[in-house]
Parts: sequence; structure tokens; C-alpha cells
Amino acid sequence: MVGKNIIAHRGIFDNKKIPENSLSAIKKALNLGYSIEIDVQLTKDNKIVVFHDYTLERMTKEKGFVQEIEYSKLKSITLLDTKEIIPTLNDVLKLVDNKVLLDIEIKNTKRIKDTCNTLMRDLENYNNYILKSFNPKIVHFLKRFYPNVKVGLLLKKNYSNKIISSLMRSNFILKYCKPDFLAISKSLAKTKKYQKLSKKYPTMIWTIESDDDTSCDDFIYICNIRPKKN
Repeated sequence: MVGKNIIAHRGIFDNKKIPENSLSAIKKALNLGYSIEIDVQLTKDNKIVVFHDYTLERMTKEKGFVQEIEYSKLKSITLLDTKEIIPTLNDVLKLVDNKVLLDIEIKNTKRIKDTCNTLMRDLENYNNYILKSFNPKIVHFLKRFYPNVKVGLLLKKNYSNKIISSLMRSNFILKYCKPDFLAISKSLAKTKKYQKLSKKYPTMIWTIESDDDTSCDDFIYICNIRPKKN
């Protein structure tokens, strides 16, 4: 896994004509041969959908929590001012068809068992992917029940309070969830602690704004890639 590799963060989008995490954004990244990062969560009726936010407000004209709504309603909602709809993970898997790596972030949830088991059923006949989450309980569950799957722990600089921040950066968390790799924010990448950890764990950095940034060739990059202007 180690080495420079561009991953299109939520696909290639502009959130005008091409919404993030939409099939159009994913197709654009696929056509350029980039690996693709997507976000997934479980709907009320147990469908894995590709959507970043916990609520609908920013990306649609509707309101409500994605995880509390049935997909039969979600699929009628368009993204921003486009005709794109919220795709299911199966829609994305069919489109990408193992052609590039899918980097799948599992959003936080109280339904860890249902989310992970449903996700793994969707991925049963798929092989070109890795998983990651900010929630160490999700990483722990997957490594316990699906030990052969590559799962990473996401880490950031700022958490809701100092106790959580300290805990998330402790060796205890790493021993607890046993991640295969770390995915850390750019602000943590040059700290001594994470430079040391990068020698033990394959490490991805998010989010680099340009694919010309090659300051850390030992890392895999997750890049915010925007459509190039003609």
C-alpha cells in the first residue's frame, strides 16, 4: 500500500454540475484512472448508500438524518440543482467494476453490527477495496469478524474534547482496534508521533489539495481533485 497514489476524494466534483459522491463524480474519476474515496452509511431500511453528511440539508433541498430515512424516499431526492440522486453502494460497485481501488469510509453509527454486516454482504463478490472509519469500534468489529479485510483508522487533529483527542491518539486505541493502516489529516502528517507510526503502519494523508504536492513520497495521498477547466 505504501507509495504515492492519487485518490479522488468523493470522486471528481464541483458541487455545481457534478455533486460529490454522485455517480457522475465517480464516473469522472474512473475515466481518469484514479482510485476513488466514497462515504457510506446505512438507511433505516438497511440499504448502504453513498453520502457524506449525516443530514440532507447541505446536498439536497430536503431535511432529515440519512440513517433515519428509508431508501424508497431517499432515491427520489436529487442532489443540489442536478438530476443526480443518492446512489447505493451497489450502484457504485456496478459502475466501478473493480477497475480502480475503492476507498470506503464508514460513517459513524449506533448500528455498528447491522452497518458492517450489510456492507460486507454488498462487498461479498467485490475485491478491489479498502475500508476505514473514524470510529475505532467499527474498525474493531470489522477486524474481529472479517479479519481478512483491509481496514484503517481515520485520525484528525481536533476532536470534540481533550479526553477524546488524547484517547484517539493513544496506543491503547491502536491495540484495541488493530487497524491495517492509518488515514491521518494533513495537519498531523509532519508530527514526530505520526512520522514514527508511519514506519509501523501504512499511512494515508487527507486531504491534499493538489496532485502536484509530493512533499511526502512515503505516503499515499487522498486528494481533493477538481475538474480541470478547459
